[in-house]
Amino acid sequence: MTADPSAPPARGIPAPAHPQQRREPLPSHRPKPVEEDPEAALRVQAIVASPSYRRSDQDVEFLETDQLRGVRLQLDYLKAELLLERHGIDRTIVVFGSARIGEPAAARRLVEELRSTLAAAPGNAEIQQRLRVAESILAKSGYYDVAREFGRLVSGARPDAEGRRAVIVTGGGPGLMEAANRGAQDVGAKTVGFNIALPNQQFPNPYVSPELCFSFHYFSARKLHFLLRAQALVAFPGGYGTFDELFEVLTLIQTRKIKPLPVVLIGEKYWRRAFDFDFLVNEGVIEPEDRELFWFAETAQEAWDGIQHWHDLCGRMFGA
Repeated sequence: MTADPSAPPARGIPAPAHPQQRREPLPSHRPKPVEEDPEAALRVQAIVASPSYRRSDQDVEFLETDQLRGVRLQLDYLKAELLLERHGIDRTIVVFGSARIGEPAAARRLVEELRSTLAAAPGNAEIQQRLRVAESILAKSGYYDVAREFGRLVSGARPDAEGRRAVIVTGGGPGLMEAANRGAQDVGAKTVGFNIALPNQQFPNPYVSPELCFSFHYFSARKLHFLLRAQALVAFPGGYGTFDELFEVLTLIQTRKIKPLPVVLIGEKYWRRAFDFDFLVNEGVIEPEDRELFWFAETAQEAWDGIQHWHDLCGRMFGA
């Protein structure tokens, strides 16, 4: 029931106070008169300008102190968590891979440029080395197309019985991460990027959904979000960053700190040269069953089919 605001108030009951305004300002709402102290205004100005007077939630210098690291970790985690929940992201497929392996056309252009440069200076050892590296990148640039196709397959797949789809998540950078996000964008799907703040400025790749691109301060918070909703991990050829994420996930599965999930390594030839897992088994530093925590695939369809088969098999065996 709504009362008539023009009606006089009931006897003995005062009209409600205005939610923001007062008829008479409080003493603290008025500056000290100049006639009482000519220097009062300057003194107040100095107080208001002091770092101690800043509101704590708006004091960046305070928030960046060592003592506030725990709070910053919470904020780093919570911002992404709340936004992912708001956008209904509850199942993800995580894709890792080198930021240096880009589109085949770009890789081919660089090789041609370096070959021309070397032709003008045939004895230049530095150019020769740069050309060798560029040719190696060109040889692996086909993985860009595989990652892009994988992003399309996952993002365009039919929803499950509950109407949910897996969403592609990457580190949000260039190269093979870009390719996976781009594949999702090709079919008009949401796709997530988890950037990390580094000393030198970096840019997210242009294919991450703007509302789902995050910049983390702490690697730990970023790693946590990579796995919280993960239904699979797909690792393309990469360097330290890819190895870091891959081996951390394998360790978490090995120790059952997290529930097992499918781990697919794209490019068997690369991975067999990058690390010798059979050597680790033979040396006794891992068990033979730890070798079964991942498998290889060469194409996007093979990887996606394998992930679906793994989940079907897991459901039949463990009711997951």
